[in-house]
Amino acid sequence: MTNRKKGLIITSLGVLFVVPDSLFVRLIDNEPMVIAFWRGAISGSLILIVLLMSNGISVFKPVFKSGVPGAVYIILIGSTTPAFVLAVTYTSVANVVFIFASIPIFATFFSYIFLGEVVQLSTILTAFFVISGLAIIAYGSGTSEIASWKGDLWAVYVSAAYAGALTAVRRVKEISMVPTIPIAYIGTALIISLFYSPFDEFELSGLLFFGHGLFIGIASWLLTLGPRYLSSPEVSLLILLESALAPLLVWLVVGEFPGEWALVGGAVVIIALLVFNMLKLSKDRYVDD
Repeated sequence: MTNRKKGLIITSLGVLFVVPDSLFVRLIDNEPMVIAFWRGAISGSLILIVLLMSNGISVFKPVFKSGVPGAVYIILIGSTTPAFVLAVTYTSVANVVFIFASIPIFATFFSYIFLGEVVQLSTILTAFFVISGLAIIAYGSGTSEIASWKGDLWAVYVSAAYAGALTAVRRVKEISMVPTIPIAYIGTALIISLFYSPFDEFELSGLLFFGHGLFIGIASWLLTLGPRYLSSPEVSLLILLESALAPLLVWLVVGEFPGEWALVGGAVVIIALLVFNMLKLSKDRYVDD
């Protein structure tokens, strides 16, 4: 099996495991921070157990060599756990995943600001359409009963944080970031536990908490490993699947219709990114040939 095929399989499985993430938040009837605690604690603990069983404590040594970029990555990834739950709590799932689709645009501009990379005209045009789509989604949130700007802003933060984390670790490409995931997730859970009492709620929703953490743990592992074998456009195209599948799953299970404005704005975002990544992928293959 070629590395590219391996990357496609691993990344696709990672996307499929992350699709139910929003649905779990909808199904668990509890405080957002309690959901965030168990999401981080269980997924982080599962990844930690696998790492220790397969590589021992030495697997964490390279993390200490990652310096400031590694610390930035851990802080930003850790902060996305409560921010994601808050986003899904306060706005529609469709809004959240459509906004998440803008992560590559944030990453491109962060790379320009912090790494000095050139931003091409095609990227600027794509960003224009993506921002237009997000504006349509925001307008719809002002007229919808299931969406709000508060949740949309949390989703924008998650997108920016993920993009910032990905930009930071590009300075230490030779170091695997998998061991940082349990540090980020468990660390965030410990901080949340200082202000909330999550253990009091486990008896009521324990099975859902565990299922949620299990899915996120597997997805986080796969989505950290898979992209190492693929080009950026290929990864972006695969991750766009979540934008289509997550709202559909929530619609089918709990009957949450995204709303007309969310569908229009989401379509603008997804089509713009789809065209951008397809053109970039074609260009990369042409150069390779």
